Amino acid sequence: MPDQVHILVIDDEQIMRDGCSRILSKDGWSVLTAENGKKGLEEIQRHPENIDVILLDLMMPGMSGMEVLDQVRKIDPNLLVIVITGYATVESAVEAMKKGAYDFIPKPFTPDQLRIVVKRAWERRSLQKEAEFLRKERERSLRDIATEKSKIKTIINCMGDGVLVCDRDGCIVLTNPAASRMLMTSETSLLGNSLSQCHLNSELSRTIEESLQVKDIGYTSVSQELSLGESQEFFLRAHTAQVRNDVGETMGSVTVLQDISHLKELDKMKSEFIAMVTHELRAPIAAVEQQLTVILNKMAGDVTEKQEQLLSRAKERTKGLLDLIKDLLDISKIEAGKMVQYKEPLALQEVIQRVVDLMKVEAEYKKIDLRFTAPSKVPSINADRNSMEGILTNLISNAIKYTPEGGKVWVNLGEEGGFLKVTVSDTGIGIKKEDVSRIFDKFYRVKTSETRQIIGTGLGLSIVKSIVDAHLGSISVESEEGKGTTFNVLLPKESIQTA
Repeated sequence: MPDQVHILVIDDEQIMRDGCSRILSKDGWSVLTAENGKKGLEEIQRHPENIDVILLDLMMPGMSGMEVLDQVRKIDPNLLVIVITGYATVESAVEAMKKGAYDFIPKPFTPDQLRIVVKRAWERRSLQKEAEFLRKERERSLRDIATEKSKIKTIINCMGDGVLVCDRDGCIVLTNPAASRMLMTSETSLLGNSLSQCHLNSELSRTIEESLQVKDIGYTSVSQELSLGESQEFFLRAHTAQVRNDVGETMGSVTVLQDISHLKELDKMKSEFIAMVTHELRAPIAAVEQQLTVILNKMAGDVTEKQEQLLSRAKERTKGLLDLIKDLLDISKIEAGKMVQYKEPLALQEVIQRVVDLMKVEAEYKKIDLRFTAPSKVPSINADRNSMEGILTNLISNAIKYTPEGGKVWVNLGEEGGFLKVTVSDTGIGIKKEDVSRIFDKFYRVKTSETRQIIGTGLGLSIVKSIVDAHLGSISVESEEGKGTTFNVLLPKESIQTA
């Protein structure tokens, strides 16, 4: 038996106390003794957690065994009491059992009889302890779960961002007040309902449903902008991601919503401010450039060689400033959705040929071999002519600028699936690997010793990408430093263009 088992013997006979102690100690039990009921109760009250089984004599002077039994039940009803009966009748033992005694043993008894009764009581006591331990563990687990749920609910409810959690069947199982406010619906109409029942924004519902169907383990998240309200005056950014278990099974999805209406308003104000300032600057700077041209053409009189150099440099800088203003105005138009205003069926090979012809003079000046190839018959696209010319002028002009004398620039037009593919390649200085990912960022220019003398605003490729995106196309770049660059533009054929 384990050392922690403690037996308390309450008997007024010294011989009985010593005998029980000697017998039970041999089996490894710890035995405490008390010569009367009062001292026995004091021992129990002093260390109630240290007593496992009590051997109680019913016939004692002073406080009887029955009285002691009543007090023991009040102190701890789980304590197991074995009644020792001597001259008392069996009826007394039965009465003690009714009052809560576990068992009885009549005097005289053998050591084996005592061991059997005490061992049985201890086994019952150990089961009681185990059950009590499991009960407390269960209560603690439930309490911990309730506490964690309360914490999670409190945290989510206090978040400024909206939260939507769906199970694998597309039913919303968790949300917060912020999500209800942003989606303009009540929390009760969201919680516990399927996506189809909640009447959410159609784009958001489709994204969540698609995220639940994705089997790719590498899938991360989808970010999208949503417009809400009767006049689409509210804007949200939604991030939707799958939730997977340890073995990679889809358990559901989490969507975080952010209100970006104020950011959109600030962005609109910024764009309007830039448009206003650039528009107001363009006229006086253009006037300055015209006056410089008049002076350089000696229409206002002769100029010295030194004056001509200074005026030429001033005109070059003025032209650069006008180019910047033009690009800023284009950016403002793109952000306002006014850059691509008129789409029409367009023969792209004609547009490309026209731009190439215009660029021939610049290419010949640098002794660059500029060539354009295209099939004899190419489908048309639905596009804005001026925008297409702007894209091609920028790409071909850049290819010529960044290609040393004697190099080559190829422009090729072909088909790829449902798209027309325009490729502009050169044998120029190329782009470093770390710069390729940022080549379409606004105001970003590759800084090298070769590009230091080339004037540019850093907005051209950003404008090109925006125009391509507005035509539902795509643009990519392949480059290796010192070995040239290739831009690939994909534009949908007219037959699959959408309005």
